[in-house]
Amino acid sequence: MTKAPLLPGASRPVRTGLTDRAPSSATALLANVRSVVRGRDQVIRLMACALISGGHVLIEDVPGSGKTTLGRAFARSTGGLFGRVQATSDMLPADITGSSVWRPGDGTFDFVPGPIFANVVLVDELNRASSRTQSAFMEALEEHAVTVDGQTHRLPDPFFVIATQNPVEQYGTFPLPEGQLDRFTMRLRLGPIDPEDELAVLREQVGHATVDDLEPVISLEGLRLLQAQSRRVHTSETVAGYLLGLVIATRRTPQVALGASTRGAIALNRAAQALALLDGRDFVTPDDVKTLAVPVLAHRLVMAGGQAVEAAEAIVDRIVHSTSVPMS
Repeated sequence: MTKAPLLPGASRPVRTGLTDRAPSSATALLANVRSVVRGRDQVIRLMACALISGGHVLIEDVPGSGKTTLGRAFARSTGGLFGRVQATSDMLPADITGSSVWRPGDGTFDFVPGPIFANVVLVDELNRASSRTQSAFMEALEEHAVTVDGQTHRLPDPFFVIATQNPVEQYGTFPLPEGQLDRFTMRLRLGPIDPEDELAVLREQVGHATVDDLEPVISLEGLRLLQAQSRRVHTSETVAGYLLGLVIATRRTPQVALGASTRGAIALNRAAQALALLDGRDFVTPDDVKTLAVPVLAHRLVMAGGQAVEAAEAIVDRIVHSTSVPMS
């Protein structure tokens, strides 16, 4: 296959406040992932938003739906270090973070980093890890650091976690606590793909996994540039008020025991900034917020009576459609 050039390059201009490197880098990233992941254009776009916003993604779907392939495609497209964790019930926190190893020669302990010390970390079936091991991700997701034996170690920059879980098979799993779910920018569900796309996948994957052919199309500096540029995208007071209104509405819905937090509002705003950047704009629109409301907010809701995930998504969708959109 043709190898894409390493970016960030620059071609299409954008509005004042953004460098023209940003759109070309983001476009190349999306195109590279789409070249091996068929029928998932919207999910790929949302994952790119999470990456550019500096957040993390939880992909929830049945086995064989392409969760791991999607994660690997983003990892290979962004260059840098790639770490992978296959979560199991007997895994210990040190298997994630690393540990101190005794060196008898000089009588000292040396820290040996674990797989989380990478730019892109794929955690397959996160909910198969015990609650104790899941807690090893809490500091990493929020602070981009881990503390081992009283010493804090910074993780590489940029740092992006793609975690997957199977919502159907619950035997031997440990549900993710609300605090951990709240640290994922988005929860995405893939769903089925069209028969034409599935046929294309079948034909392409017969020989070997095409994701193994992917080459990086954006450097680490390019990715850091995208993230920095997204933070400079403007959110007007009007749009910020609309966004916060959606978040507050989740707290006032009777079917919801615990609504979205302030962290959820911040994540929604940053994701909307990233979506605007992908579209070459230096300002956030209400449509950006509407597009992202369900994947960013639904997994943060604690439903009354233990209702299913679908109920939370339906509630957020209803709130979006029943809230007046600012016209100015």
